[in-house]
Amino acid sequence: MTLKERINEDMKAAMRARETARLSAIRLLLAGIKQREVDERIQLDDAAVVSVVEKMLKQRRDSIAQYEVAGRQDLVDAERFEVGVLQAYMPAALSVEEIEAVVAAAVAETGAVGPSGMGKVMGVLKSRLAGRADMTEVSKLVKAALAS
Repeated sequence: MTLKERINEDMKAAMRARETARLSAIRLLLAGIKQREVDERIQLDDAAVVSVVEKMLKQRRDSIAQYEVAGRQDLVDAERFEVGVLQAYMPAALSVEEIEAVVAAAVAETGAVGPSGMGKVMGVLKSRLAGRADMTEVSKLVKAALAS
């Protein structure tokens, strides 16, 4: 079963269980997937669906930070719930040690030295770590690896 099919089945299950908040979050995800398919005139594979989920997670996390500053706990709770729903469709996250090993291998593979090689390394890592690691954290690890 593809990831998109799994999301559709989860939507049906949420409808049957009358879980309105979960259903709403899943429908937003399906709308995002459909929008990208229409815009690019393609059928999304699992990797592309994961990238849509990643983008939506990033948006939710940014919203949470802004709502916390504004003191809107009700909106923070709603966004955190959506993050939980979306997180279920992401592949298993890698540990920090695993990410560091992949970063070290990418730095060695590209032969990057210093801050100017960051783009090369991040280009290699983006495909390898898509959906399995927070790319802002990966960026920090790459920066540290290239600085030493």
